[in-house]
Amino acid sequence: MSGGGPDIGDLILRAKSLGVTMATAESCTGGMVAAALTDQPGSSAVLDRGYVTYSNAAKQDMLGVKAATLDRYGAVSEEVALEMAAGARQRSGATVAVSITGIAGPGGSEFKPEGRVCFGLSREGDATTTETIEFGALGRAKVRQASRDHALLLLAGAISQME
Repeated sequence: MSGGGPDIGDLILRAKSLGVTMATAESCTGGMVAAALTDQPGSSAVLDRGYVTYSNAAKQDMLGVKAATLDRYGAVSEEVALEMAAGARQRSGATVAVSITGIAGPGGSEFKPEGRVCFGLSREGDATTTETIEFGALGRAKVRQASRDHALLLLAGAISQME
């Protein structure tokens, strides 16, 4: 994989040795994190499932994101990223789940600019965490790649904390 992501083969081996399973909940990346994991041999031992929830309806139906959360904060928010990650982990039974929701571009607004991406990380027995990264107006492909790489780094960090 090009870019700033972790060594995915190593990530899979470490997760497998710990008996960790993973799920992804992706919006603006459209499944790129799950695809990066499944590009590697042995990924079936650790990747349980990937949710691509591009629409608000999909976020609600597949992950249990609350309509009130979407109405109040919008799809690109840490609040929605939290509910996406928690919902993915709870519904899949995975040990860890990562979520991504953002504005890859082109476009955006004064309040939610292009390149703003919110991430969630839910781990069994731990509080779900969130963060927002302003990648900037790099262009759609680069924002999506940077988001994929960051989500993989979040998964790698979660695995490291379990070791």
